[in-house]
Amino acid sequence: MNPETQMVLDLRSHLSLNTNLLEHLAKESQCLRQLDSTLFTSAAEARREVLPRLEDALQRIRSHRSYWLSLSQELRATKHEIRNLLRQNQDLIMRMIILDRENEQLLLRRGLIPPKHLPPAQRQRPHYVAGLYQKHHSNGNASQPVNDEPR
Repeated sequence: MNPETQMVLDLRSHLSLNTNLLEHLAKESQCLRQLDSTLFTSAAEARREVLPRLEDALQRIRSHRSYWLSLSQELRATKHEIRNLLRQNQDLIMRMIILDRENEQLLLRRGLIPPKHLPPAQRQRPHYVAGLYQKHHSNGNASQPVNDEPR
C-alpha cells in the first residue's frame, strides 16, 4: 500500500477514535453536572478503555510525519483529503482538551480529585502560554516585556 493511502486510512481511524473519545468526555461531563457518580465511573472507565487504542493510532500517525514533511509545500497543498483529515482531527482534539479541562474543573469543585493530583498553578492562568509565546515571538522583537500575571 502506498504511503498516502495508508496515511488516509490511519487518519480516518484516528478521527473515529477521537470522535469516540469526545463522546465519552461528553458523557462524563453530563454525569458530573448531574452528580451521578455511578454513571461517571462507567463513563470514565469507557474512556480509559479507548486510551490504549488512541495511543496506537497516534504511533501510526507519527510514523507518517516524516513522509508528510518530506513532501514539498506545493505538493502537500494538493492533498486535500489528508489536509481535511488533519484539520478535523486537530479540531476534535482541541474540543476534547477544552471538555476535559471543564470536567477537571467540575471534579475539583466537587472535591473528587486527591490533593496530590491537583493541576499546577500555571494551568489556572489561561493566558500564560499565549503570553510566553508572545514574549518570545513578537514580531522579531523578543525584548518586549509581557505581563504574565493573573488577570
